Amino acid sequence: MQDAITSIVNKYDLTGKYLDKIAINEISNYFQTGIERIQLTKLINEKTSFFIKEASAQLFSEEPELIRPSGNAYTTRRYAACLRDLEYYLRYATYALIAGNNNILDERVLDGLKDTYNSLCVPIAPTVKGIQLLKEVIINNLQITDLDSKNLICAPFDHMIRSLGENNI
Repeated sequence: MQDAITSIVNKYDLTGKYLDKIAINEISNYFQTGIERIQLTKLINEKTSFFIKEASAQLFSEEPELIRPSGNAYTTRRYAACLRDLEYYLRYATYALIAGNNNILDERVLDGLKDTYNSLCVPIAPTVKGIQLLKEVIINNLQITDLDSKNLICAPFDHMIRSLGENNI
């Protein structure tokens, strides 16, 4: 897993360049937001169960066909798998938040997800909706009004939503 600094340095090293003003500004921003990223991650971690419960309740309320017979969350085992997956996306979103870098989401979550979901016949739209709901529940519950804090929290979720939405799974 790479943090923002490692990603920046690697990018410049590959091209054989010295760090320029853009790179220095990115690194500076990483350090300036460090305490805030840690605090936001702590707040999210303290209420993880609540966020999963709320987002899943909204998801199944909005898409009840998921929990009906032949739905992808029908049976206790499949329902539990959906909750597990939501927790998985939330956990990795906090890793990306703390690292200040969304690359971990590609490495550990998104790469290969298409093949996995295709092989299990899992539709992607409810997954994207669940990730969107997680983001909304967190923002609303933590009452995040500061635009910078909101952007920090939203970035990993938006990255997953964009990546999954671009794939025709």
